[in-house]
Amino acid sequence: GGEFRKWYGNVELVVNWENDGAEIKNWLINNPKDPNTSHWSRRIINTEYYGKSGLTWTFVASGAFGIRYTDKGFLFDVGGSSLFPNDKTFYLLSFLCSCVAWHFLKSLNPTLNLQAGNIASIPWNENSNSFENKAISIATNSVELARQDWNNYETAWDFTENPLIRQKQPTLKAAFEQWQTQNRAAIVEMKRLEEENNRLFIDAYGLQDELSPDVPEEQITLVRADREKDCRDFISYAVGCLFGRYSLDKTGLILAGQGETLDDYLKHIPEPTLMPCENNVLPIIDGDWFADDVSERFREFLRVSFGEVHYAENLHFIEESLGKKIGQYFVKDFYNDHIKRYKKRPIYWLFSSPKGSFNALIYLHRYRADTVSVVLNEYLREFRTKLSAQKSHLEAISISSNASQSEKTKALKEIEKMNKMIAELEEYEREVLYPLATEQKVIDLDDGVKVNYGKFGTALKKIAGLDAQDD
Repeated sequence: GGEFRKWYGNVELVVNWENDGAEIKNWLINNPKDPNTSHWSRRIINTEYYGKSGLTWTFVASGAFGIRYTDKGFLFDVGGSSLFPNDKTFYLLSFLCSCVAWHFLKSLNPTLNLQAGNIASIPWNENSNSFENKAISIATNSVELARQDWNNYETAWDFTENPLIRQKQPTLKAAFEQWQTQNRAAIVEMKRLEEENNRLFIDAYGLQDELSPDVPEEQITLVRADREKDCRDFISYAVGCLFGRYSLDKTGLILAGQGETLDDYLKHIPEPTLMPCENNVLPIIDGDWFADDVSERFREFLRVSFGEVHYAENLHFIEESLGKKIGQYFVKDFYNDHIKRYKKRPIYWLFSSPKGSFNALIYLHRYRADTVSVVLNEYLREFRTKLSAQKSHLEAISISSNASQSEKTKALKEIEKMNKMIAELEEYEREVLYPLATEQKVIDLDDGVKVNYGKFGTALKKIAGLDAQDD
């Protein structure tokens, strides 16, 4: 199912089919509305087709029919119904992605809730068999374009490398412009293929007076290059490299198994261009408090990935795209972007004090039982110590005969602010982080983000909607 998209994509959800789907088949057992029910869910039908490659479409259509090719290993339900045409898969995909198929579907079901019966009722014209090979070629090329487009973004299962990094340009501006050109060319090519496909079936059905082969560009379901969004994606990829999830030296995932460490990373990449953080913690704090703060480490990433010569220019390009300094972006926006990107199932978790004076990011896959203790001892307590030292310095200014009245007033305001921050950190440590650190909490990645995130209570930044029922 999912949003309108043609040819390939919307490959997002994982289904727990362990033990032949035992948990799903008996899902009503744990349903409080019907605790005594143990029969299969009515949604589980036609299991003999599970795992086969085929075609799937979004149940609710609007401006066009969004049907896509699916590889082996997928399941389906009514929200993403499927058909399995065996050796005619790409031939049939070509037809169903044409304006002719959509023309018939609108007549067959004006409600545009497209059921399997509606698809089966579309009339087939034997005249189209004369150009079967041409139709298959169009579908094959279109699927490949859509697949490449889908895999450009890190939430795709086959993502390997950020598009801006892949350009191998000296500046981010040049990389984005080259990526934008490639992206534009893909859209133009997809539009050409779809219009050629439409002509084939319009001619076969004799509908030249009824239909136009033209495809509005907004119906080309490839993602558009966008400077701000692409810079945010670039920053997300950088954070992945800083945690060891990705690497500048090797494409694809590096660390993505439970409890993996820097030593595991070095087994894959013995001499990395950029060394990931050793302790799996990246502090995000407003101001220059830690040398390994995420904004400082990002600057290092930028220097390494695009070179020192153009560093200032590249940082300016990013900050201009974001409309703010990189430090402000990390403090105010990064985690919200991450939650949105991963649809409320984040892989990076943010330890955050009640009012956000202290924040520290960790990578879920590298979590260990002592991770909370690292956050507490090496960052929270260290930050509080630094605040206390700065407060003492400001107190000296506030009573110094050499300080001006404006300097003293400013110092007193900062002292008041720091008193509140110190009190916040002390409460966070006493009531939340220290008790949690003593528990040495163990997690199992197979339980999923929803279950594991909840185990840490108010230690982590609250995610609105995290507790909502999964599909």
